[in-house]
Amino acid sequence: MNLDELNELDLSNVGDWPLPVKLILVLVLCALVAVGGYFAVITDQEDQLLRVENQEKDLRTEFEGKQERAANLDNYKKQLALMEESFGAMRRQLPDSTEVADLLVDVSQTGLAAGLEFELFQPQAEVRREFYAELPIKLRVKGGYHEFGEFISGLAALPRIVTIHNVRIRPQQARGGGDGTLVLEATAKTYRYLDEEG
Repeated sequence: MNLDELNELDLSNVGDWPLPVKLILVLVLCALVAVGGYFAVITDQEDQLLRVENQEKDLRTEFEGKQERAANLDNYKKQLALMEESFGAMRRQLPDSTEVADLLVDVSQTGLAAGLEFELFQPQAEVRREFYAELPIKLRVKGGYHEFGEFISGLAALPRIVTIHNVRIRPQQARGGGDGTLVLEATAKTYRYLDEEG
């Protein structure tokens, strides 16, 4: 078969073409169908496969994290129980509304036991916070430096939480010099737990 015979092929009568030409035509058509099928079907499936593989990685990472948390669940429960116990112990250090008056008495008695003379003991308005309330008490006491230390130490030893803020110590203003007496001005704060009723 030569080039002239190829030019004389009639497209309307493909059945009369020579066998080698028919085979080449079939191979070309198969190649075109394969290329078209690849781009029409397989590339979409490759993109979908890539998305699914990425999703699998994300799900595997999420699963491993959840599996790790599940494996440590007993430890988390023990830790939660310890935290609840610790919170309960701290909460017991916050008086409820019926114990605040007793605590005020304890603060004043601690100062008197340390040998201090109270010039001012003035409870202020309660300040509410998220789950507790502060009860500030303005204090002005006279005494010596060591008595102040004993007073502060006594407050720290109380079974309830009492903190001291805005501490100012100055010598007592006296005529004719001074006898070494100091004046301590401070704000003591005690705290009350706010239960559901407030």
